[in-house]
Amino acid sequence: MTWAAPTRGAAAAQLYADAEADRVVRPERYRLDPVLAVERAMRKGVEPSDFAEGWRDGVAQYLGSAAQDGRLNALGTRMTLETAASRLAAGARLRTHLREHPGRVGSGSRTGTGSGGSGHGQAPPPIVIIGGWRTGTTLLFRLLATDPRLRAPLPAELAQPWRAAELRGEDRAAWIDRSSAAHDLLHLLNPELRAVHESGPTLPEECVLAMGTDLRNWGFSATVRLDGYTDWLAGEDLGPSYRRHRALLSALDDGDGRRWVLKAPAHTAELEHLIEAFPGVVIVQANRDIVETVASGASLFALFRSTYSDEVDPLDVGRFQLEQTERWMRRALAVRELPIARRASFVDLSYDDVVRAPGAALGAVYRAAGMDPPGDLDGFVERYHREHPRHEHGVHRYEPSDFGLRPDEVRERFDFLPSRG
Repeated sequence: MTWAAPTRGAAAAQLYADAEADRVVRPERYRLDPVLAVERAMRKGVEPSDFAEGWRDGVAQYLGSAAQDGRLNALGTRMTLETAASRLAAGARLRTHLREHPGRVGSGSRTGTGSGGSGHGQAPPPIVIIGGWRTGTTLLFRLLATDPRLRAPLPAELAQPWRAAELRGEDRAAWIDRSSAAHDLLHLLNPELRAVHESGPTLPEECVLAMGTDLRNWGFSATVRLDGYTDWLAGEDLGPSYRRHRALLSALDDGDGRRWVLKAPAHTAELEHLIEAFPGVVIVQANRDIVETVASGASLFALFRSTYSDEVDPLDVGRFQLEQTERWMRRALAVRELPIARRASFVDLSYDDVVRAPGAALGAVYRAAGMDPPGDLDGFVERYHREHPRHEHGVHRYEPSDFGLRPDEVRERFDFLPSRG
């Protein structure tokens, strides 16, 4: 089996061709230039004075790496510029919203500073699911999100939290429904994504999508080849990013006592800052055979990147995935040895536990969170699977060799990992 970029349908092929033709006629629109990103952000009705702190270095590193490393097609270039502009604008919009609604965030933030109940002004700290790529985190996350006592963020809420905070009831539901256009376009450009990571306006999504308003976000390298940016990011302090993330969740909170459940593999690299922002957080780490983790993640990244580039080298993706996984795992292990780790609760679960015995895995999470599980836990799981059949949109197939991964060498490289879950 050899990895190959997915075949594009006629409609998608036309969109890519139109973008390439436009780049020939108007090349100035396709410069990965911070000035151009700022201009686009300002056209969204914001001013640079309200951008998140540190944005200048972030946007320069992000776009500079995308230009040098990205191998982007014309449509991918446009999408990358839009990512930069949208993240800058989102930071400014959220900052303005919080300034105009100072009561939404403070020392009594409803994202919680302790393990208390759901009284006014304070809720228990969030449950955050982390781990390597393709380790069962999405299944666990979306299972928990069906518990009415918990709340997981939706894509539109993460993209425009200030707008979500202003809407209630039917108005919010209608706004969320209208956001489906972005998912429709993504699935048009790359329909195989549904089989690997289903997304949609009403499906809970990784909260890291809301981060990076200063253009510091580990998730950016999932869709674009960003080797230089990733190396730069490894030396950056993401503490401010996580404090802004806490403020964002406070702004979104409805005051109904529901506890946040969040998920993003990228948090694995930033556990110290995650705990600093959310003392008492319950961190659930999903673990899988390391060869499967790296290979499945490489398959996912290769597919994501093929939306933005016509030059995705699977061996290069495999190399990147090895390096990124090792970096994240070493950073996560180091934090567990620090005093700050005592301010969090850790739950380690294996992929097999999550997939084969999800009820027991959920039980472990609820115990760590100090919550009673749903009365009929097996029925709770069965209902989810009826509504979300596994492999509904196809089977994700890959081989480690597709990405130049040799199982014995991978296992030797990761022999520092403890046996957990």
